[in-house]
Amino acid sequence: MSTKKPTKPAAKKVAAVAASAPETTKKPAKNGPKKVVLAYSGGLDTSIILKWLQDEYGCEVVTFTADLGQGEEIEPARAKALKMGIKKENIFIEDLREEFVRDFVFPMFRANALYEGEYLLGTSIARPLIAKRLVEIAQKTGGDAISHGATGKGNDQVRFELGAYALMPNVKVIAPWREWDLLSREKLLAYADKHGIPVDFKKRKGGAPYSMDANLLHISYEGGVLEDPDFAPEDDMWRWTKSPEKALAKPQIIELTYARGDVVAIDGKKLSPAQVLTQLNKIGGEHGIGRLDKVENRFVGMKSRGCYETPGGTILLAGHRAIESITLDREVLALKDDLMPRYARMVYNGFWFSPERELLQKLIDESQTTVNGTVKLKLFKGGIIVVGRSSPDSLFDAKISTFDDDGGAYDQADAGGFIKLNALRLRIAANKKAADAKKAAKKAAPKAAAKPAVKAAAKPAPKAAPAKKSAAKKA
Repeated sequence: MSTKKPTKPAAKKVAAVAASAPETTKKPAKNGPKKVVLAYSGGLDTSIILKWLQDEYGCEVVTFTADLGQGEEIEPARAKALKMGIKKENIFIEDLREEFVRDFVFPMFRANALYEGEYLLGTSIARPLIAKRLVEIAQKTGGDAISHGATGKGNDQVRFELGAYALMPNVKVIAPWREWDLLSREKLLAYADKHGIPVDFKKRKGGAPYSMDANLLHISYEGGVLEDPDFAPEDDMWRWTKSPEKALAKPQIIELTYARGDVVAIDGKKLSPAQVLTQLNKIGGEHGIGRLDKVENRFVGMKSRGCYETPGGTILLAGHRAIESITLDREVLALKDDLMPRYARMVYNGFWFSPERELLQKLIDESQTTVNGTVKLKLFKGGIIVVGRSSPDSLFDAKISTFDDDGGAYDQADAGGFIKLNALRLRIAANKKAADAKKAAKKAAPKAAAKPAVKAAAKPAPKAAPAKKSAAKKA
């Protein structure tokens, strides 16, 4: 893990800014936090939160800015933090891309995790890492609280805070969106203007018609015009992927090399975890792979519509299932598939540091010892087709599975007994059902015969009496 340092000219500029920055003069609130570690992007919302923490709690603020592969320069956050009175030693800017992919993304993909059958959990898996670093920085700097910018309606507040409590049980969590009254864009802008927080023109005019979150695994788009589930997003919204219609006109075959369930090389070139995902994002984006439009069920109890780009992750999932298909025992694979939805819900709901997730992860990781080899994938117009898989640990036996002469490797007559054994319970149940039906029919038969006899006895006698009377009169 490395911390980026500014160049010397930048450092001089930063120092000048720091010297002119206003100091926080408000006394710390009684029984309030003394030092708060804030997940800080340098954007408008977290800049407002930083100032609000200083005003509301009168506390010392430590800023933490992480590079998770969001594709934006993060070093400017240092100058912004200094300008707002943050001490130089209280500013943490870190490149976490390798740790993110190695320790969070790859373990999740060993499980083939999909939330609600579609979502690759790009936002969900980033939050435990941020929570982990917030707590570690708090412990390092003597902080007694952490803060984040997740709203009270979202899942991220749950993920941040569950992770923090699991790692630092007595930490105080400050969630401004659950405390303040700045619950509209107009109020946020007014607060920014009042306190001299710069607001760019786009933000002032409303900015993008949606909210974005990005890391090396995905980009998510939510809110704004996307809150209408029937609104089709415009094509220029997507940043990483071409539309399938405009994707490359020729298919591309790539080869992924797996070691213990993780991709370690692309087309024979060894790459680090972050490099693997970066490269697959680029390749997948060119072929229009990885777009998703989904209405999901949030942990907080509401439905939320979001659009997602996960080109590299989509390729990873297809490749991993392909290599597992030849290297895992049938019932091991079935067990993983049974457990996967539960694993995915754990990640989505923020239980990354829970004992059940960690226990399940050990089982999954143990299953990956034989998941080694190569997979060939054909990418074309938004689709992924597996065209080959090979492994030194393959369980595929061509002698047994062939439709040609197998030389006695397998006696097909063996299947008869196997089928009868498995059918025995079905035959017993069918025989019982047939016997019960026969008994019911036999029991109902006498009643059906007696019913017409009762009706016949109840009928009146034939009309013969009037004929006798007329005969007597004639006599």
